[in-house]
Amino acid sequence: MTHPVYGRIDGPIVMIGFGSIGKGTWPLIERHFEYDADKFVVIEPNADNHNFLKQHNIRFVPDAVTRDNYRELLGGMLERGRGFVVNLSVDTSSLDLMKFCREMEVPYIDTVVEPWDGFYFETESNAERTNYALRQKVRDEKAANPGGSTAVSCCGANPGMVSWFVKEALLMLAQDTGKDATAPSTREGWGKLMQSLGVKGVHIAERDTQARRLPRPRNVFVNTWSVEGFIAEGFQPAELGWGTHETWMPENAHSYDVGCQSAIWLERPGAITRVHTWCPTPGPQFGYLVTHNEAVSISDYYTVGAADAPEYRPTCHYAYHPCDDAVLSLHEMFGSGRQQVEHEILDVDEIVEGIDELGVLLYGHEKNALWFGSRLSNAETRKLAPYQNATGLQVTSAVLAGMVWALENPNAGIVETDEMDHARCLEVQRPYLGPVEGHYTDWTPLQDRWQHFPEDIDESDPWQFRNVLAS
Repeated sequence: MTHPVYGRIDGPIVMIGFGSIGKGTWPLIERHFEYDADKFVVIEPNADNHNFLKQHNIRFVPDAVTRDNYRELLGGMLERGRGFVVNLSVDTSSLDLMKFCREMEVPYIDTVVEPWDGFYFETESNAERTNYALRQKVRDEKAANPGGSTAVSCCGANPGMVSWFVKEALLMLAQDTGKDATAPSTREGWGKLMQSLGVKGVHIAERDTQARRLPRPRNVFVNTWSVEGFIAEGFQPAELGWGTHETWMPENAHSYDVGCQSAIWLERPGAITRVHTWCPTPGPQFGYLVTHNEAVSISDYYTVGAADAPEYRPTCHYAYHPCDDAVLSLHEMFGSGRQQVEHEILDVDEIVEGIDELGVLLYGHEKNALWFGSRLSNAETRKLAPYQNATGLQVTSAVLAGMVWALENPNAGIVETDEMDHARCLEVQRPYLGPVEGHYTDWTPLQDRWQHFPEDIDESDPWQFRNVLAS
């Protein structure tokens, strides 16, 4: 295969973190950019990853980036106006790092709004532990310091790629219902398009069926991506963008009177909060309502009218069915009341079957529901890129697309993926996504429910969150 080279990165490329996503992103950077190899450096404190770095002659610093050292550590590596910082770590403040990079006029990208170490489990206020609160601080910084060096916030598979899928799905739905399918050029235009199509909400609907031959060992948390990241977000409160069509709110829900006001949060961990959803392979399924930045940002981006009294706003939330080993790991962790000490990420070479089916389910419109997304298998991933499984490649290819966009738009300021050119980003990413497909379904949350016990549901409107939330 030949791989397009999208540009040259002059100066240091600093990658923070070299877990499963860093390990998969590095070969994509090698393929698609020209750069000086001796100016590529990884900051990675985990000794488990050092052998790989040594074997591939990748320069690395075996330190952790902390609140106390980040300015000195990064300041000794960066050159003003040159290079790129690729933050793929946990327990490092995305906001502080992007602010410093913008001071240095160095482009920056991350996959999540991450806080400093200790935030997830030492912050007492659940309201402060939400992604809404983390995101709002980034949006406040954007408002206070517009323009300047580009910093791409939350550009992985989700958050990230799924925001581009929403726009593709809207254009597909417009075309298939005989409406104007011209891509809007403004945020207001996209909001009006979603409203005019009658979309009530969006599930980030995912089913991961990747599996290995051996059964999961007891007392080991097994996942297809960062275990630390999944546990952290799973223990955060469940969150969702809250649409204008909703007529009922859970008793344990809390709303906001500051910021974009597009979301609510529940007094309950996301990793034990289940919702009804749909994906092409399994059909109806349970998903976990794990908090994600895109649930807030998508609902915010497509709002029509004032934040505190919108004319239209879609409901939006993650509905995640992880791989079966991760589901068992969650049951064990929450059942025992303690985290497993040993963590394991399923390696591309031990996975014997399965795909990561990740897309967006747009619902409530005249064609009922449309799922649009990537159905990437581990087998195809082996052929496309090294050192990662299907889940990883959906993330790393989005990082690649975000880096390309940042180089082509060097003075865009702080941006989320909803605000980027989705067509350009998917043009870069799509070769790594396997089948990217749209599937209509007549399924609603009122169907395929057990009838033996009474439920408090709203039969007048199938797509009320009251019906989506599993009792």
